[in-house]
Amino acid sequence: MDLEEILKDLQKRFKEPYPEFYNRRIIFWMDRDREFEDEIDNLEIPDVKTIKVSENNKFRVKKLLSFDDQESDFLVYCPLIFNEKEDNWINDVMRYSEEFRADIVSIQIDEMNLPDSIAIRKSVKVYKKFFNAKARRELIKKKASRIENPAHLELAIMGEIAGCEMQPGLIIREVLKAGIENDENDIYQEFINYEIDETFWRMVGQGTGYQSEEKSLENLSIHILLTAASRNINKEAFIGLDNFISSPHEAFCFQFVEDWLRNANEKRSLYELVRYVEKEIQLDERLMNLDIAHFESNEAFPCVDEIILIKLMTNIKNDIIDPEDISDICDKRRVGAWYEEFNSYYEGIYNMGKMKDFYNKNQASFHMTSAKEVWKSYTDKFYLMDTYYRKFQRAYQKSLRNSNAKLDDLFKFTVDRAEGIYKHWFLDDLLTNWCNVSGREFEEYGKISEIKQQVDFYDNNIKNAKTKVYVIISDAMRYEVAKELSIELKQDMQCKIEIDDMSGIFPTITPFGMAALLPNNGLQTEIRNNNLKVLIDGESTDMPNREKVLQKANKDSRVLKYDDLIHMKREERKAQAKGMEVVYVYHDQIDAASHTSDSRVFSACDKAIDEIKNLVRILVHEFSAVNIMITSDHGFLYTYEEFTEDDKVSKEGFEGVVDYGRRYAIMDESANPSFLMPIKFVDEESGLKGFAPKQNIRIKKQGGGINFVHGGISLQEMVVPLIRYRHLRNDNKEYQRNRSKYDVKPVELNILSTGRKISNMIFNLSFYQSEMLSVNREAANFLLYFVDEYGEKVSDEVRIIADKNTDNEQDRVFNVTFNLKAGKYDNKKTYNLVIYEESGQILPKKIEFVIDIPFATGEYDFFS
Repeated sequence: MDLEEILKDLQKRFKEPYPEFYNRRIIFWMDRDREFEDEIDNLEIPDVKTIKVSENNKFRVKKLLSFDDQESDFLVYCPLIFNEKEDNWINDVMRYSEEFRADIVSIQIDEMNLPDSIAIRKSVKVYKKFFNAKARRELIKKKASRIENPAHLELAIMGEIAGCEMQPGLIIREVLKAGIENDENDIYQEFINYEIDETFWRMVGQGTGYQSEEKSLENLSIHILLTAASRNINKEAFIGLDNFISSPHEAFCFQFVEDWLRNANEKRSLYELVRYVEKEIQLDERLMNLDIAHFESNEAFPCVDEIILIKLMTNIKNDIIDPEDISDICDKRRVGAWYEEFNSYYEGIYNMGKMKDFYNKNQASFHMTSAKEVWKSYTDKFYLMDTYYRKFQRAYQKSLRNSNAKLDDLFKFTVDRAEGIYKHWFLDDLLTNWCNVSGREFEEYGKISEIKQQVDFYDNNIKNAKTKVYVIISDAMRYEVAKELSIELKQDMQCKIEIDDMSGIFPTITPFGMAALLPNNGLQTEIRNNNLKVLIDGESTDMPNREKVLQKANKDSRVLKYDDLIHMKREERKAQAKGMEVVYVYHDQIDAASHTSDSRVFSACDKAIDEIKNLVRILVHEFSAVNIMITSDHGFLYTYEEFTEDDKVSKEGFEGVVDYGRRYAIMDESANPSFLMPIKFVDEESGLKGFAPKQNIRIKKQGGGINFVHGGISLQEMVVPLIRYRHLRNDNKEYQRNRSKYDVKPVELNILSTGRKISNMIFNLSFYQSEMLSVNREAANFLLYFVDEYGEKVSDEVRIIADKNTDNEQDRVFNVTFNLKAGKYDNKKTYNLVIYEESGQILPKKIEFVIDIPFATGEYDFFS
């Protein structure tokens, strides 16, 4: 601003009307840099007296303004700086006067509402290039309330250039996100442009401990990540990299990485950075030389997950399988930041561990002496092996869609081990035992006595029902899938659930199984157009005719298809069942998937569970359904491994065959097939015979579909589930009397550690899951962290997934590590541990702690 402009501005100010209750105007011209000291004597403003303050005339000026002349307008030029209040003799006069500044720094400080101190003025001068733009000054003005000193101002400048808040950690993060090549990093180049790059490195050094003659963003990245990782990776992994680690700055670096990891929107940018760094320092090779226990707690580096999986799968390949060790490690890693990148592999080996544990506990179990005993053992516990194998295979199929070059081959060796346990031990031994003890009854009666039969379903469950009944029939839903469905229904809905089982009719294929679920006095068969047809009272039981068969038993019956129902509007759906007493809904997901590819069957099981739960919700909420039956026409057998010639039987003696598949054959009386079990045919008047291969054997047949099969007498094919679902409304008396029995709540998490004093920046605490999982206690995800008296987090976040399904209390204990943020802690103040259940069904818990750490950390200019 030149002198002419200043004069015009001052003249304008003096011509303005006096403020209320004032009869004159005094303007103090503040010019600490003395830019206009030589010009003031030549400055003339009409009707305004000019006076110049110096160190020697402060009292005289005070006397003149306060006593000698109380009527004239004055321009008081003041180039002085008052460091102490008592030095400013004219302070009282200045307080009721106006202020004017003509230097650019003063104008800018005033414009931005910044504190007018010597230090701030120096900073504004240093960064004058940045403050030249009004738009940038406006941005700083918005942060003025948080700027008390030059360090704050510099943080604000760097924050605006980086596009983030004026916090050191966020600024460093944004810089690293922009690239680790100094010359190619746009934000860093802007720092250089506005001459704040040295300030940036000074801030970085204070927070992270990074010091170097040649400042490098790449080396800064390595330094921060290794310093943070030194908290939970054994330092042997970093031999030769000591220059990249600053132990006194561990807390800041750890929290810096932790905050980045926990930010869902920013996490992907960190992934690319840590992948680069771990490759540069060959971290995977370093970790391979350590035991898993020395690095299993680190979340920052994805290669930690890879090395853990490599070590576990190498052990599995070598037939060294420790179920407990696998379970513990998978539990720890599933709360990790990069778990989703590797979840298919973890899920696979977790269920591999479950299969091995089952083998260890049951390897001598398959010597039972009666078919009923084998059946009951399967429905009580042996079905679990089918579940573990299904989930293992589901994980493997998922891994094929998101491959990892380091893990894929080893996972395939794990598949081989899984096949060895499931196919070559479990199925071989279980089905051998089953065929040996059931063969006589199948040959003589075509069924196992003392086991409920699928053909009696309607009579036993529908015929005498007192209220409307809905029946959901899901094609090929086997028993173990229904068990999982029943648990999920209980957790999702307000209901009473019972799961039962029935023996499917032989052959366990759709035409026979679906017919058996209809009202009947026995099934008949006939051959039409070279196809074997199933009849009831002479009527076809194919899909178009099932409603007719139902209506013969009860005229108020309706048949619907899930695929049709789900696409109808609400009123259209309701109209379908209006006035009906029996409604059958046919659902086909699992069997339909097998027609496309055998390998899709297990993922189809998950989809079937979701669809049936959705259908139940529709029936309950839109149809006011209370009683719902969920069942199936048959189960299935599936193994992934290719079948050899030894796994197949030839069609020798099949001359009289009427119908056959991989797992069954229906023949006339002239047939005499080799290597097949005789099964009495359901239609005794037909003159036909039934035959089934033993164990897991397939009948040779042209075409695909050899891995997924049904039609035989294996337990997996023949055990038909029956879920009895009863919805409990709020006014239901049984529900009101037993709410605690039916209401599903998350399990609780409580602290086990007794001490409430923290004396280290890194410390361990133990927690326990209050109850095991059950029909009315579901798993819960908890977030744990410490806060100060203002609710601000002072530690990292720890996640615990409480889903232990064991009555052993010790197995429901979680031991976790917390890391305090860098900073000062006052042992006279209270800090709280927060236990937060993420679904919100349990109120957060707060537990008081004292933090008593004798040596405070984090006393930095930029961090205070």
